[in-house]
Amino acid sequence: MPTRLRLYQVDAFTSQVFGGNPAAVCPLDAWLPDDVLQAIALENNLSETAFVLRDELRGWQIRWFTPTQEVDLCGHATLATAYILFTRLAPGLEQVQLHSRSGPLVVTQREEDWMEMDFPSRPPESCPVPEGLVEALGAEPREVLMARDLVAVFDSEEQVRALNPDMSKLAALDYFAVAPTAPGTQSDFVSRFFAPRVGVPEDPVTGSAHCSLVPYWAGKLGKSQLLAHQVSARGGVLQCEDRGERVGIAGQAVLYLEGYISL
Repeated sequence: MPTRLRLYQVDAFTSQVFGGNPAAVCPLDAWLPDDVLQAIALENNLSETAFVLRDELRGWQIRWFTPTQEVDLCGHATLATAYILFTRLAPGLEQVQLHSRSGPLVVTQREEDWMEMDFPSRPPESCPVPEGLVEALGAEPREVLMARDLVAVFDSEEQVRALNPDMSKLAALDYFAVAPTAPGTQSDFVSRFFAPRVGVPEDPVTGSAHCSLVPYWAGKLGKSQLLAHQVSARGGVLQCEDRGERVGIAGQAVLYLEGYISL
């Protein structure tokens, strides 16, 4: 008999199906071998698959996989996982702590179906423009900073929306991802997120990137409460707060699919 595992697909950072960023959420009773987890993520062919299980001693555990590798932090798949916990696996729960490679992550239900994640802050530091970045993006940013991702700062939202990068050239750069950003017209700031090096050409909405974008824009704009738009084709809305060593990142989510996979 094949092993059956529950599987959910959730659109995160949106209130409408077909918007935001889709993530797969796979609850487990015990950890499977890493190569099996990676194979499931590749088969799902989404930017992230989250695996979650309840450990009697350590509580809820979470891991995230792109189609090609495990990552240390993912925002939209964490939001999607919390949504499944709140609505399917542990209804009545109003707050959950998820233990991860990036430490404990708390997600709290708020009004109007919003959920707020408490994530580590990763302030980016100014760096020289890496060789090949301008050619790969097809445009020159006015400033480049580095945290986990390269943050490429542009002057306008229009410039960020117009980017049409060469993904093969971006993948050749020795960086996890590139996050172009600029002041927003209908929000405090906008961004996009390109990570072809890890199997994600463009991520529709990227919570983890905001661990760096929020402290950057909080410092530039002189405010701690920030509204962010990720201006990919699907788009997404994030309510953010700079809290010093932590950042608050809030969003909504909606269920697209639920079923089983067979191994």
